[in-house]
Amino acid sequence: MTRAIGYPRILSLENFRTPNFKLVAELLEWIVRRFDPSAAISAEQTATEQERVLFIKQAVLLLLQNTRLKLNPRKLYQADGYAVQELLPAVKLLYEAGKRTHAEDLHTHWNAVKSRLNAKMQEIRIARQLSTQLPQTGAALHELLLEGENLQQQRNRATSRTIPLAEAEKTVQNSIEAIVADTEVQNKLSNVSSDEVALDEKIERKAREYEQMQKRYVKLQSFRPQYMDEYERLESKLKELYELLQYR
Repeated sequence: MTRAIGYPRILSLENFRTPNFKLVAELLEWIVRRFDPSAAISAEQTATEQERVLFIKQAVLLLLQNTRLKLNPRKLYQADGYAVQELLPAVKLLYEAGKRTHAEDLHTHWNAVKSRLNAKMQEIRIARQLSTQLPQTGAALHELLLEGENLQQQRNRATSRTIPLAEAEKTVQNSIEAIVADTEVQNKLSNVSSDEVALDEKIERKAREYEQMQKRYVKLQSFRPQYMDEYERLESKLKELYELLQYR
């Protein structure tokens, strides 16, 4: 399994028949660095018993922090088959991670290949579309070039023609007069527009005045002066007196 996870040496259980702390330390350092490449740990600094104990404690702590694996430091310190069994969970973890990474790499590679294929297919579709438009575009370009040659010939004939000075002056004068006449017409039209606006405003103002007078007239019709009752009474009395005078 160590070969599958990329360990540079070939290991077997025969290597751990007798305690082999140096080999266990190298393997343990390699495993720790696979999980934490920046780990400050070295299997070479294990010459004394104190250094070996410190190395084991440091490695166990780093694995616990990075993988949540709790290893038995005593079994690791024995550096025999029990130490190998203690390291198996970490090795299996690396093995499973390698398998997942390989599968993810294959999936990523396949997605990249699919993306490139889709891009190439899109380019092919665009090329086919352009190829179908190419004859029409070429024919249109040919017609435009022929038309350009004809227009160039007409321009050359026009520029090579000698125009009499009197005729040119007359043409310019006629153009000026036409422009002046058109300007006058435009001014008159603008004046008519302004007159229409003023007339509309005047009509609207008169309409408002008429409406106000109508309202005032209606109000006056419904108005009854205070002396009207007395006037009607006197008028009635006057009629009676007039009738009496007629009978006499």
